[in-house]
Parts: sequence; structure tokens; C-alpha cells
Amino acid sequence: MAVKKAAESFSKSLAEEVQRWGAMKQTGVSLRYMMEFGARPTEKNLLISAQFLHKELPIRIARRAIELESLPFGLSEKPAVLKVRNWYLDSFRDLRSFPEIKDTSDELAFTEMIKMIKVRHNNVVPAMALGVQQLKKDLNPKAVPTDLEEIHEFLDRFYMSRIGIRMLIGQHVGLHDRDPAPGCIGLINTRMSPMLVAQTASEDARSMCLREYGSAPEVNIYGDPSFTFPYVTPHLHLMVFELVKNSLRAVQERFMDSDKDVPPIRIIVADGIEDVTIKISDEGGGIPRSGLPKIFTYLYSTAKNPLDENYGGVHDGLTMAGYGYGLPISRLYARYFGGDLQIISMEGYGTDAYLHLSRLGDSQEPLP
Repeated sequence: MAVKKAAESFSKSLAEEVQRWGAMKQTGVSLRYMMEFGARPTEKNLLISAQFLHKELPIRIARRAIELESLPFGLSEKPAVLKVRNWYLDSFRDLRSFPEIKDTSDELAFTEMIKMIKVRHNNVVPAMALGVQQLKKDLNPKAVPTDLEEIHEFLDRFYMSRIGIRMLIGQHVGLHDRDPAPGCIGLINTRMSPMLVAQTASEDARSMCLREYGSAPEVNIYGDPSFTFPYVTPHLHLMVFELVKNSLRAVQERFMDSDKDVPPIRIIVADGIEDVTIKISDEGGGIPRSGLPKIFTYLYSTAKNPLDENYGGVHDGLTMAGYGYGLPISRLYARYFGGDLQIISMEGYGTDAYLHLSRLGDSQEPLP
């Protein structure tokens, strides 16, 4: 009994602390600030960075934990969502029970802890996708998408916040790299070539297509290979990979039984003053105009039930269809540093995706 009581009062005090921290103001940082601050990863700067995260991360994590408790349609009670909430509460507890960071040995211990937190949250996206899928099973199929708008807005905030938390942790951890790749400051590559990233991402998407269909359309890339600008390479890789994968799948399925030549996918990289824009064009038949609003929702995938209850907690996106999160999450990655993603379609012909990346690096991260 005493143990149960203790657990209850502990969870009550934890809940109160989560509420208290969730009400505090978040502090956004810009790509430029991260770059300039990280350019000199002295012990003093690493200490300042760790002290900032020690206060900032519990605020961000508490906000999400609070939201996870009050989702509409009983989504909060789904087993997969409860699991995610526990990860957030565990991480909040770890951060709050870590003592004040006073010197380099504290800082190193803190860095190891936040590395662990990042790993703990690796499978948040598939777990939440599973929760949403568990919910869709229960909902009346006639539930109009507007009813689900609230869930969609929550997931946008939730995943945007996750991108920010992972960026802050990854950046701090990356500054400890004794031997960074040339031009790299933490996660930021100050001389990233979008052409090169587009090439690698396209090759990865093509090899997936080859595995799944036995053949894959060509991908032609146009632009200046020597052009570089500061950006986070894995973010761009993820976005281009996702868009090219969608295009390959559309073209492959459209021309599978056709004796016509399979048209290539074209990628154009343009460097403007404000934006770097990457356009990915395919002739995969396009999307009907009525279907366009749906492509950025989390409750819509053309894939056949890609996740099930007994997923082992790991999902590495190894199918061409995925679970329908590629586009909305890619758009959040673009928006995180002040860019955007737009899809323009010609039904009966094909689709153009415009990926805008802000060159200025001044925009504050969005703080949902």
C-alpha cells in the first residue's frame, strides 16, 4: 500500500512539475546563431550550450507531454501513444534530476545523458503513426476530415517540436566531434552542395525502387555542382529522398505494363538570393485536384496497412509506400529553417514538387 501511495504522490508531484515547466517560455534559435555560436566549440561555449539545454529541453518536452494527455477522440489512451508519453515523461525526469552544470565533467555527463534521450525517442514517429492507425480503426469511417483537423494540427506541432529538440541535442553533441568533416559545425554543413545531396538521395531512392519493382526510372539532375550554402545535410537528404521516392513510385506504377519509354524524373536546383529551390518533376500521372489537400495529412496513405500492432518498435521506411507521413514531415523539415514545400499537380500528366530552402539562415525556429 505504502509503495502504491508513494508512487501516486510521486506521479502527482511529477505532473505538477510538468505543468510548471510546460508553462514557461521557449527560446528559439536560428541556423545562423547555431553556426556562429558553434564555430568556436571551446569548453566555455560547450558549458553555456549545455546550461541552455538543461533549461530549454525540459520546457519543450513538458509541453509535448501535456498535449499527449489531452488528445481528442481518445487518442491519448491508445497503447502506442501512452508509450510515447512515457518516453517524454522519462526524459523530462532525467533532465530535471540532473544537477546544475558547473564544469566540464558535468557538461560531458550531461552530453551523454541527452544522447541517451535522443535514442529513447528514435521511434516516436512510427509509434505515433501506429496510435493514429489504432484510432482510425475505431472511428466511424464517415468521420469527416474536418473532425480530424485537430489531430492533424497536434501532429504538426508535435513533430515540429521533435525536429527542434533533435536538432538542439544533435548540434550540441556534434560540437564535441574532435575531427569534424571540412566545413561542418555540429550538424550544420557550412558548404553543403544541394546537387550532391540530391544525387545521393536519388540514388538511395532508386535502389529502394529497384528492390521493390525490379527496375527504376532514371533521375536527371540539373544545376551548378560547385554551388554550396549552409544547411543541415540529413534534413535535405530526408526531404529529397522522400520526394524522389514518391515520384519513382508514381512513374513506375504508371508505366509498369506500358511499352512506352519510361520518362526520367527531373531535378532542378536553382540558387536565388533568398532561397535555394529544388524542383522535382515526374510524369507519373499526377494527383486529382480533389486529392491534393489530403497529401499533407497524417491520416491518409495510399499504402496497404504499412504498420501493425506487433511492429517491433523499429521502422526504417523500407517500403516505397511508407506510412503516408513522408510529405507532411518533409514540409515541417523545410519550414523548420524558414523554407517550405509545395506540390503542384497536373492530373493525367505528372507532379512538380517545389522545395524552398531559406538561404539567409536568420529565421527563428518555429516554437509550437
